[in-house]
Amino acid sequence: MGGKSAKLTEGHAAPRIIMVRGLKVILDSDLARLYGVETFRFNEAVKRNRGRFPSDFAFQLTNQEFSNLISQIAISNSGHGGVRKLPWVFTEHGAVMAANLLRSEKAVQMSVFVVRAFVKMREHLVSTRELALRLTEIEKQLVVHDSALVELYQLIQPLLLLPDDPPAKPIGFGCC
Repeated sequence: MGGKSAKLTEGHAAPRIIMVRGLKVILDSDLARLYGVETFRFNEAVKRNRGRFPSDFAFQLTNQEFSNLISQIAISNSGHGGVRKLPWVFTEHGAVMAANLLRSEKAVQMSVFVVRAFVKMREHLVSTRELALRLTEIEKQLVVHDSALVELYQLIQPLLLLPDDPPAKPIGFGCC
């Protein structure tokens, strides 16, 4: 593989983890790049070992899913040297299984990297869900407080109004 070599961090892989069919997955081309092999070689190894990749580990995108990805994350289309076959996507377990197939030192290091990226994404989703639940609880409390405040205001309001007519007799001792 040509090009500059850059140190990878979990932050680089996290944006490449996408949701397809309700699963968090990573594209074959991204895994191949992480593992330091060409995509077609990566897919050959997967194809030779297809039994290690049940549908919850890896699956091939449909035309519609691929079209959606092209528009969402700007993958190249098949026009000018881009993707000619529908890509495969791999769940966290599929990515680790692929690393086990490749057996290179880089593949081992990158499998740890990929697992950490998936774990970090899972933690983010959990914290987001917890935050949403907490906000719902706060909203419910505010509704209760708001109704209590309205009721209190309605009780106090008559006390705050000035009487319409002054009293008939002055209060106190009057001499005149």
